Amino acid sequence: MNPAQLYQQKHRTKEGSTAFIQPKSDIITPILAGEPNALRKQLETYDGLQGNRLFQMFTTRDVLDVDPDKLKIISMFMGVAERKAFKEGKIDLLPNHFSDVPKLLRQIARKPVLMAVASPMDENGYFSLGTNADHITAMLPHADTVLLEVNEYMPRTYGENQIHISEVSALIEHHQPIPEAPAAPQSEKDKLIGDHVAGLIDNGDTLQIGFGSIPNAIIDNLKHYRNLSIHTEMIPEKIIALYESGAVTNENNPFKPGKMTATFAYGTRKLYDFMHENDAIYMLPVNKTNDVGRLQAANNLVTINAGVEVDFLGQVNSEMVGGTYWSSTGGQADFQLASHLSDGGRGVICLHSTAKGDSISKIVPTLQPGTPVTTSKNDVDYIVTEYGIARLRGKTIRERTKALIDIAHPGFRDELTFAAKRMGYL
Repeated sequence: MNPAQLYQQKHRTKEGSTAFIQPKSDIITPILAGEPNALRKQLETYDGLQGNRLFQMFTTRDVLDVDPDKLKIISMFMGVAERKAFKEGKIDLLPNHFSDVPKLLRQIARKPVLMAVASPMDENGYFSLGTNADHITAMLPHADTVLLEVNEYMPRTYGENQIHISEVSALIEHHQPIPEAPAAPQSEKDKLIGDHVAGLIDNGDTLQIGFGSIPNAIIDNLKHYRNLSIHTEMIPEKIIALYESGAVTNENNPFKPGKMTATFAYGTRKLYDFMHENDAIYMLPVNKTNDVGRLQAANNLVTINAGVEVDFLGQVNSEMVGGTYWSSTGGQADFQLASHLSDGGRGVICLHSTAKGDSISKIVPTLQPGTPVTTSKNDVDYIVTEYGIARLRGKTIRERTKALIDIAHPGFRDELTFAAKRMGYL
């Protein structure tokens, strides 16, 4: 049977596709834009669920309204709707390093069912997962069932995120714009942090950088750089400006010389159009992009991530805000460790010095009990606020304490100094 015939044979309605999901099987969906909205919503009315689990990651949609005895929802990185549902006890959170998610799912998932959005099939019978490779492509050989939601709005990308029609159990067609990242306007604090971080980057470096107002401010400062390579977890939209300026060549990318490598992307239609059939982009599963063993081969790897707060020891919390669980570890620990195994590498954690109108310091004497440590004191390197740069790697506890107080908001420096002396750190 040729690919077109197989396509017609496997083409189903939403109801017909979800009928492939057996009781006590585990459903796995991609992160962000790769999440299949129509198939996912169909789970709310599918009466074949019993003792199933849904493993999702940073959904942009509302949390499904399903009896938890029928479908237990487990997030692996929380977005807005998920953190509210977690606080209300409606979903659970699975601790993980993003690099380890495929292995973790192979160990715990029962009769795995993969559901994902894909671009339309090509003449050879291949679909592309477009904005995504993440944990889904790594799980393909281990899946019992593969359900695709074919969407013409999903860009066709290249790399290890291709699925052949012969691997698909069933598919539907559901054409709608894929989720887009909200605008991230830059504050003066963001711009100052961007200036500081740019000073830590050299021509020829390989960069891992995310999305948001601070990464955007950093990228704005890099347009005059040359011979940069991008190997990142997530492709942000601002990367387009670096290509257009000539700053990015990807010459030193050890994963795929001459190409930008990543495991997922999130932006607006401008980014998705930039990615469509762009052979300068190569998508890889997360157990490759975030693998510390592979990353250490990248010389001069600069990793840039965000933190919520940091204490005098250098412990970084990037997951909890004001006692509320906000997200999860993601790939921060993967890249932070890789940055100092890399020859010439630098690991940067960025954060504003304060929160809530300068009423709360984000540099603290110690993290509160119950606060997760995302980056450990042994893996931390550079901490950057709008007030400057603190290099913690290689520094003693007393040296770290002083360096962090120096980049804290001036209104909190006396208070922090008093606490440090009371603790015996100064």
